[in-house]
Amino acid sequence: MRLQLSPELEAFREEMRTFFTTQVPQEIRDTVAARRHVGKADYVRAQQTLNAAGLAVPHWPVEWGGRDWTPLQRHIWREEMQLACVPEPLAFNTSMIGPVLAQFGSQEQKERFLPKTANLDIWWCQGFSEPDAGSDLASLRTTAVRDGDDWIVNGQKTWTTLGQHADWIFCLCRTDPTAEKKQRGISLLLFPMDTPGVTLRPIELLDGGHEVNEVFFEDVRVPAENLVGEENTGWTMAKFLLGNERVGIARVGTTKYYLKLAKELARETTVGGRTLLDDPRMAGRIAETENELLALELTALRVVANSADGKPHPASSVLKLRGSELQQAATELLVDIAGPLSLASFADGGSEVPDWARVATPEYLNYRKVSIYGGSNEVQRTIIAGTILGL
Repeated sequence: MRLQLSPELEAFREEMRTFFTTQVPQEIRDTVAARRHVGKADYVRAQQTLNAAGLAVPHWPVEWGGRDWTPLQRHIWREEMQLACVPEPLAFNTSMIGPVLAQFGSQEQKERFLPKTANLDIWWCQGFSEPDAGSDLASLRTTAVRDGDDWIVNGQKTWTTLGQHADWIFCLCRTDPTAEKKQRGISLLLFPMDTPGVTLRPIELLDGGHEVNEVFFEDVRVPAENLVGEENTGWTMAKFLLGNERVGIARVGTTKYYLKLAKELARETTVGGRTLLDDPRMAGRIAETENELLALELTALRVVANSADGKPHPASSVLKLRGSELQQAATELLVDIAGPLSLASFADGGSEVPDWARVATPEYLNYRKVSIYGGSNEVQRTIIAGTILGL
């Protein structure tokens, strides 16, 4: 089955494909295709290339760089970007704090932050999760106490992705510890990562990488003007932000690319006199994942088509849940195709193990996180039960 596009949308797809494959530096795309780490400089270079062409934040309001595209155009834009192995615009900027500021920020905040956020002149990180407040985010303990024209922030955040690159953090803080419902006493504050009292400590992951961090706040002074929206309304913004994040987490194009790679590698890998693609079990696994991915893509189109007034559709939780599972299934396929070669995870340049096999296991391990961040899959099932199924 293939989605049938109108001639106009086919032309739009070709326009996106041509841009992504000709205008984004080839060396950056090669790094993504090889599933190697993309450094900060290349990330910024890629996003600024997109932004210069008006392709970094098409989902934003037009006055701040948006394109007023249809949901289907936005879907095609994202999918072609992923298929072309272009680093997606930094999610913390473009899918999280950017839309929040466009929806809830003051005019001064919009003018101050949105252009630099779209162009990655400011690299943002997310201050949400805490050691005892991950899936139960409303239990967060980081406090912000008003002191004249400032807020004084104390506490800790964890799993702060790419915080080592960040210039600013958007941080949920408890501003009313006496609120009857814990969700009602939370506010969203913005402040630079080099503010006195902010300390960042790296967390080494199972795959050996440094991607996430702990961040500590000790009497951090934040100007009152850096409060987003009204005091104690941060939970509304957090839900809005997480809904947008979950739509992006589906990453249909990326999983399509991985499945294409898996089929190519299975066709080239011979075991017992036949290729892995001729093995009924392997062929069945690939076909099943492709069918599940098609169902996910149709769901993604339905979600974006029914999102109104910038509010994410409740089924974004379905995208997050199933999308993360299929990403994990695709990376697991690559490990199984590599077989014993996947043990050479950290082989150096002199190894005879092909590059794709060396990165198979580290990437598999790294992708264990996608069923946790953005709201764990267990939480998504609860949301689906309540908001979609009415249970």
